Amino acid sequence: MEKPGRILTGHRPTGPRHIGHLVGTLETWAALQDQYECFFLIADLHVLTTDFEHPQNIQGNILDVLADWIASGIDPDRSTLILQSAVTAHSQLTTLLGMLVSVARLSRVPTYKEQLQQLGLTPSLGLLAYPVLQAADILLYKADRVPVGEDQLPHLELTREIARRFNQLYGETFPEPQEILSSTPRLPGTDNRTMHTSYGNAIALRDTPEVTYHKVMSMYTDPSRIHANDPGHVEGNPVFAYHEVFNPDPEQVTEFKERYRQGKIGDVEVKRRLAEVLNERLSPIRKRRAELLKDPETLRELLKAGTDRARPLAEATLAEVEKKIGLLR
Repeated sequence: MEKPGRILTGHRPTGPRHIGHLVGTLETWAALQDQYECFFLIADLHVLTTDFEHPQNIQGNILDVLADWIASGIDPDRSTLILQSAVTAHSQLTTLLGMLVSVARLSRVPTYKEQLQQLGLTPSLGLLAYPVLQAADILLYKADRVPVGEDQLPHLELTREIARRFNQLYGETFPEPQEILSSTPRLPGTDNRTMHTSYGNAIALRDTPEVTYHKVMSMYTDPSRIHANDPGHVEGNPVFAYHEVFNPDPEQVTEFKERYRQGKIGDVEVKRRLAEVLNERLSPIRKRRAELLKDPETLRELLKAGTDRARPLAEATLAEVEKKIGLLR
């Protein structure tokens, strides 16, 4: 049965996926597999924009991401899994599309400024051009839908601008992809900053129950609350943000909030229940990913098979682009 549209999205293999990925992207992706033709990208080239100094980590991280994806419901039989660097057309199309966007436009992308500030990075050409590579990833497969978080909307808008510019100059070639937003609000990190693997403030899908418990018990709550019987703030408190997403008992969440505001429940009790809820939710995922990682060769074969299926489509798009802009092979 022909599906109504094509999706391209992916993750950088920067390490194991965390609970923000689970509810923000992976569960959404899994639900979309029967509705759309899905291409999921292991974006290893993107890793180099912020961490080119540790090449020894990339291959292990790729396997971790694959295991987390499949354990969370991504099905290699219903979707196409692609290793970005194994399809050279990604890099080639990035070079060509880079001619159509100015340095000034790229420097206004919010995530570029945020990463410079948060990670203390020296600005590089690769980091500045990150959104162009991302645009090439999407346009190479002529995807018309992209599941994204709100923080990625500026990148997708730039992708549409590049597609529009190319179509105006060279004729209709690319669709202007539209976003599919997750229904789950963006989770804060355990320290109340943006949840990010590089910040060390995430609960990973692979974390043991003990590690998860420790991370939850050390979470940021309400800094103005000194004693358990002090009235506390629920708003801006990541413990309650997590309860709202993961606790299957909304009445208990409402009760916890009311008692917390009144100073009738302590942080310890609220956190202990959160740790229980998270461990219950993550238990089947942990079991499945452990089974997958016992056979890393099969994971590699699954990724290679998907990449081999995707390559002819990518190369056909690149050939079409080269012809339209006056290049001949």
